[in-house]
Parts: sequence; C-alpha cells; structure tokens
Amino acid sequence: MEPTILDASTLEACLSAAVAAPSIFNTQPWRYRLDPETVTLQVRAAVERGLRHADPAGRALHLSVGAAVLNLRVAVAHFGWTPVTRLLPAPQEPELLASVRLTGPTARPDTAHRADLYTAIGRRHSSRFPFTGQQLPPHVRAELTEAAHMEGARLTFPTADGTTRLLRLTAEAEHRNRDNPERRDESRRWIHRDGDEPADIGLPPTALGPQDARERLPMRDFTAQRHPERLLAQPFEPEPVVVLLSTEHDRRADWLRAGQALEHVLLVATTHGVRTSLLHQPLEWPDLRETLNRMSGRSGHAQVLIRLGYGPEGTATPRRAVDKVLDGAAPDRQGG
Repeated sequence: MEPTILDASTLEACLSAAVAAPSIFNTQPWRYRLDPETVTLQVRAAVERGLRHADPAGRALHLSVGAAVLNLRVAVAHFGWTPVTRLLPAPQEPELLASVRLTGPTARPDTAHRADLYTAIGRRHSSRFPFTGQQLPPHVRAELTEAAHMEGARLTFPTADGTTRLLRLTAEAEHRNRDNPERRDESRRWIHRDGDEPADIGLPPTALGPQDARERLPMRDFTAQRHPERLLAQPFEPEPVVVLLSTEHDRRADWLRAGQALEHVLLVATTHGVRTSLLHQPLEWPDLRETLNRMSGRSGHAQVLIRLGYGPEGTATPRRAVDKVLDGAAPDRQGG
C-alpha cells in the first residue's frame, strides 16, 4: 500500500494503536500533536499523570511513552508510510519525548518489524493470572531476545537461581510498597470502580488478578493491602519465566528505547500466543534496582522484569479516546 494522503481515519487508527500501549498503573502519560507541514506526529509527556512516589524521576513514564512510540511506528508502517523517529528532538522542550515523521516508501525506514505486529496490538493485554507452567520453545526465546536487541536493549533469560533472586527482590519491593503509606495511597488512586471518574484511565478491579497462593510469585497488589491473607489467592506456575530487560546506558533516551524494546517483545510474544505481565516493583527502589543492575551484567541498567508464559488472556483495560490525547483537530486531508 503506497500512501498518498494522511486523512483523519488513518490518523485516528495510528493514534488508537499508540494509546493501546501498556503504561505503569495504566496512567497513559502521553499526548500527541500533528505538524501538518511536515506530517510529523509529536509524542509528548502528560506529566500531570506521573507517579510522584513510585516514579519520581519519570523513568517509568518514559518507558510507557516509548511503548506507545513503538506502536505508532508499527501502525504508520502498516498504513504504507515510512516512520522516521527521533527521540528527544527538541532539548528546549523537555516534554517533547519523540517525533515520528511520516514519509514515503523511498525514505530510509527505522523499522523492520514483522508484518503481523499491527494486529497483535489490539490483542496484547497484561495477564496477571496463573500460567500453565509450559516452557517457551527455544525459537520463541530467540525471537523475543532479537526483538529487544532491534530496539537497542538486552533481554536476559536468567538461570533458575537467577529467577529465584529476581523473585526475592520483587517480593521485598512489594512488601515495602505495602508498608509505605504514600505509595499505598498512590497505588489505590489508580484503581477505579463503577461510577468513578475518569473511567478511561487506571485499572478496573477485574484486571488486577489474584495473588500466588504458594507465595512464590509476588504479583503486584494494586490495592496495597497490608494483610495479604485477605486477598484472592490461586496457585501460580511453580517455575515462573521472568526475564530482565536492560540497556547499556541509563539516560532519558535509553528509557524511551527500553519502552520500545518492551513493547516489541510484548507484541512478538502475543503473535506466538505467549501471555505477559510486568513486574516493576523492584525498579521503584534505588537499592533494589542497583542489585538488578549487577545481575544484568556488563554494566547494564535494569529497566523492567517481564513474566512470560501460557495461560488465560489478560483483561482489557480502558484507554482514553483519540480526541482526548490529540492536541488540535484531526485533519480532513493532509498531503504526504
């Protein structure tokens, strides 16, 4: 498909794909602006939806926006354009995190993604439910590792002992989060129930998932209960597959690259029928993250833990409508 115009329906489809990306606590911390002169979509941080206590430096916000940028790139390519992406394109505008210029097919592409990633965007949901314990085939592991590498990140499958250490760090972070009043309150604010406003961000109770009855896999308790025995519990997989996504450096641009790598991994997993969920808790405590950094090796910087496996689909979480995240009106017709 060769593009000739960027019309409102194509723009809406591309932005719908972008906002389908995962974000910490489903905060959806992004805004978009179209420059019709250059046919460039600007991706900006919605800093008012940042997490003051869980993410004071904004690293997880950048990961979330990076995931949205990856989806935008995939959608742009799906509709026949070539996405030319720049990270942090205007230092004088710190909230402008990325730009994606839509060009013709003769431009140098910044993506060589598999063609089925676009359809995977709508099927990808975090699954915080028990998995079967079936192991991932070697070719799937290899493809997930390559997906991260394509975006400038590294995906590490730890040994059994390494997995135990990752889970131990996650459990420690989860315990701290439950005992910290400010973090407890912040987490609870992003759970919405029937009648809550706004209902298009945050997490519905149906998406929260149970806790592990064996207490081996420390899933995040978004309700921050100080008495875990009161939570719904089910047996989870006895040998979880938890992988570590890391980057060589730890600057804002690296956080955005990590977010793109994260989403690339999640979409490739979705194409293989692999379910995913994120374990971000130990990344929220500097000392625990430093331990993860040492585990990543080669002076790596840990960015997120990803749980992989086979099991039930995750529950869809709400997303803001395109007209709420796009600054200015969508075009009726724009030249390409």
